[in-house]
Amino acid sequence: MFTLQKVKEIVLGTLITDSYCLGSHWIYDEKQLKSLNINWNELNKAYSIWHKGKLAGEFTHYGDQTYWLYEFVNQNNTFDEKEYANFWIKRMNSYNGYIDSSSKNSIIRLKEGNITGAESSDFSIVGRIASLLLVSKDKNEFLNNVEKFTKLTHNSYESLGATQFFAKLLLKVLDNENILDAILSLKETSNKDIQDYIKEAYASKEDDTFETIRKFGPACDTKECFPSVLHLIFKYDNLKDLLIENAKAGGDSSARGMAATMIYVAKNGLNDIPMSWSKIKVII
Repeated sequence: MFTLQKVKEIVLGTLITDSYCLGSHWIYDEKQLKSLNINWNELNKAYSIWHKGKLAGEFTHYGDQTYWLYEFVNQNNTFDEKEYANFWIKRMNSYNGYIDSSSKNSIIRLKEGNITGAESSDFSIVGRIASLLLVSKDKNEFLNNVEKFTKLTHNSYESLGATQFFAKLLLKVLDNENILDAILSLKETSNKDIQDYIKEAYASKEDDTFETIRKFGPACDTKECFPSVLHLIFKYDNLKDLLIENAKAGGDSSARGMAATMIYVAKNGLNDIPMSWSKIKVII
């Protein structure tokens, strides 16, 4: 189904994407986006107040948490949600980056002994799941691990639906299915919301990316990110172009970009990524 090297390549791709998106992440004002002192062909420091002090090559909190999961599964060779919750809380207790509301609320619930966290419907959890392939013996175990992982911080109908969809899509693409065919095949068994996202995204594939993401919504919620990610996947056959146009749209560019990259790299590898973008602060 996949090789260890391929999974590492996918994880690396999501981390590079998060680092690339750092410059404009969570900037929503259109005028500010178009006047940023950013070289879109390179990694950039953070310009959002939420990531103040972050330098080129560092991550948003999404990338940091993605790397924590990668570290955990490499150290433990398995995924136990209770053990990971303890590991994650320890990391959060000493974390200097931004702590979003899903993390804050999940910490409270997990410390009380629950194995499910906040009911956040944010989409960002989708781009973090690839490392779970490293400790999943088969497809069903991967899907189960994805569900357990999602529930720890994003225990909502929307986020669970999104991670399951993209986990299944990832598996299909790793089985060498065409991305478009795989998405359309999953449409038949998806809920109405996801069917609508697919339909709307496919209809937008020739449209301007900035305007499309503004139309769908540039913020963090699944209902905004999901169709935007599919738009990116449908529209671009070059990962560099995809990521640049995604980042220029601002908002939750990292959540969108990480999910799109995960699928793209599973099919095509990292050849479209400039070498200078790989100068991130971790080693995979």
